[in-house]
Amino acid sequence: MRAALLLSLCAAAACSGGSTPTTPGGNTTPTATNTITITAQGASPRNIQISQGTRVTFINNDSRSHNMTSDPHPAHTDCPELNQIGLLAAGQSRESGNLNIVRTCGFHDHDNPGVANLTGTITIR
Repeated sequence: MRAALLLSLCAAAACSGGSTPTTPGGNTTPTATNTITITAQGASPRNIQISQGTRVTFINNDSRSHNMTSDPHPAHTDCPELNQIGLLAAGQSRESGNLNIVRTCGFHDHDNPGVANLTGTITIR
């Protein structure tokens, strides 16, 4: 009875036996090439290259919040897709919109725009 209940709950929640979840219009689970991790030492990697149409995930492993946005400061107009990252509390992660235009996008922490180790570039090819 319990196994049947769990199976029906899983079916209702669209469980799929260990498959990797996907995001609409984006990549599956982030890989090293489309993930930027923030720690007390800064953003890493600070410069990445991605394929056109890819999303980038920012992970905040620092003990304080970071407000990650597109360059230039304070307009944030170069790559609006990066502005979807926004404020990340400690331990939080968020994915950008699809980066569809071939270009180089700068990013920075809006609350600390002059801190070089919290800046970087994403090159879309």
